[in-house]
Amino acid sequence: MIKTHKGFIYSMILPAAVLLTVLSLFPLFFTIRNGFTDYYLLSKKSAHFIGVKNYINIFKDAYFQRALWNTVKFTVFAVIIETFIGLVLALFVNSLHTGQSLVRTLLLLPMLVPTVTTALIWQTMFSNNNGIINQMLEFINMTPVNWLMDVKTAFKAILVIDIWQYTPLAFLLIYAELQTVPQSQYEAADIDGASYKDKLFHVILPDISTGIGMVLLLRTIDTFRLFDKINILTRGGPANSTATISQYIYQYGTKNLQIGYSAAASVIMTISVLILASAYVIKKFKTDIKSLG
Repeated sequence: MIKTHKGFIYSMILPAAVLLTVLSLFPLFFTIRNGFTDYYLLSKKSAHFIGVKNYINIFKDAYFQRALWNTVKFTVFAVIIETFIGLVLALFVNSLHTGQSLVRTLLLLPMLVPTVTTALIWQTMFSNNNGIINQMLEFINMTPVNWLMDVKTAFKAILVIDIWQYTPLAFLLIYAELQTVPQSQYEAADIDGASYKDKLFHVILPDISTGIGMVLLLRTIDTFRLFDKINILTRGGPANSTATISQYIYQYGTKNLQIGYSAAASVIMTISVLILASAYVIKKFKTDIKSLG
């Protein structure tokens, strides 16, 4: 009876599992294969195998070098700042004796707004003529700034928007992890006369390290694929100061229809994400092995 029940479960799962596997592996295989060809969508000729020529040309491309640097820089700044602010907010909310639910709900509101809507709202706020931010600057007798079209400020403006939208995610994950810290550890620390600083570094942070690591991993993967805000607000400008790898792939794949070239760039982006995320994955794997031992 048990075997029949398990067989029924597997038979129900199998079609979906096969479909998801095919839908995942086929695009991956298709992308890797095209990365070694000169596939151009509008060409009457069939694609030809050209080896690693696409990859060589990509790494020689100054536009790609700038896009890669922008992407890495944006990822590092966004992930670190969002995680830090999320941690501070989680500790603050967790320390509240009343009103936790209300404050928690208010802090999560930016994350609930769709990305496109968020970009359009901030575009209006950053407007050079009627934006509320420039109006506030004029009110205090400061010179208005063309936030999204100035090389000095465009990158920082996009970074501020991303921090505003996704810090709540970091807060939520870390706050949830804080709820798992045993109360007995706080009580033991109080008995020993530990200060809040001691409890923070010797009790709280070690216990929520997994949650912090998850925030770093998820935000690294997601931030490295940054595209929608850039495409709506600056399209990679001015002077490629906000160009990202995703924008680069979009430019050559969707607009220029150079499928082989953009496929190679997609593979490079995937490998870059894996490299950035590997530190947490390796650490997590070693921790799990030790716990099993």
